Amino acid sequence: MALENQTLASGFILLGFSDFSLQVQQIIFVLLLLIYTLAVMGNLLVFTILTVDPSLHTPMYFFLRNLSVLEICFTTVTAPRTLVILLTEDRSISFFGCALQMYFFFFFGSEECVLLGIMAYDRYVAICNPLRYSTVMSNKRCVHMAVGSWIMCVVLQFGQVTFILSLPYCRSKVIHHFFCDVPPVLRLSCTDTYFNDIVRLLTAVLFLLIPFLVILSSYIYIISTVLRMPSKDRRSKAFSTCSSHLAVVTLFFGTTMLAYLQPDTGSADERFFAICYCFINPMLNPLIYSLRSKEVKGALRRRIWEKRSLFRM
Repeated sequence: MALENQTLASGFILLGFSDFSLQVQQIIFVLLLLIYTLAVMGNLLVFTILTVDPSLHTPMYFFLRNLSVLEICFTTVTAPRTLVILLTEDRSISFFGCALQMYFFFFFGSEECVLLGIMAYDRYVAICNPLRYSTVMSNKRCVHMAVGSWIMCVVLQFGQVTFILSLPYCRSKVIHHFFCDVPPVLRLSCTDTYFNDIVRLLTAVLFLLIPFLVILSSYIYIISTVLRMPSKDRRSKAFSTCSSHLAVVTLFFGTTMLAYLQPDTGSADERFFAICYCFINPMLNPLIYSLRSKEVKGALRRRIWEKRSLFRM
């Protein structure tokens, strides 16, 4: 009990990248700082364009605005603390700070899974049932789906994180990661975590596998419908509206499913996968959507032209 109280009082130590040399850590710091800056600026730019341009106030771009905000929050949960560790080598984190980081990481991460599933359903309705699209994906229903997904993730992830942090932690306080992720934290518990591991896998199934299956089934119907279209131009336009979303889904679900839908082995791959979905994916997503979407590129060009015109005046 004394050891447990000591852990609660003093918190944990994040190992981060301390197994690398100081020079390598400095390089990692510069790279991650650049990626984080680009991720925040890129998503903020996409959100701004989608908000100020009236032609982009459609259900698809409504969910994309949500995704942009989500990406900024998701990467901010882990990035600043990781950069502090690399810059100052202050690896300590309080128990409460670890709990908050773990909760918001899984809250925003699970919300992104659900949101990508909703966006796939939006594309399914638009392509497979275009005549019913305005009814099925009305503004009111889109808001209800977005708000409902946020509430569901708030409640369920609060229960999971509370359950994990209620365990006694009386072993080493060193977390072999650069943030408070569930698997490395569970390894520090001095009790059997078999039931927690089952809950962790069930949560991964709920927020990873089920949305992925929704996405997969949606695209099976989409591809089947598109291939039956007589016009080549219509097929090309239909595929172009889905390509950016499909690229984001592949990046996000590919890395997270490899990280969480497997038994906990404590391998060094954890940090590699975490860098992908905490830093690289949020940076690439606005680039993918802005480069693949003619509407977003057109809106961006219009705003730049308006700014130029104002400066000339």
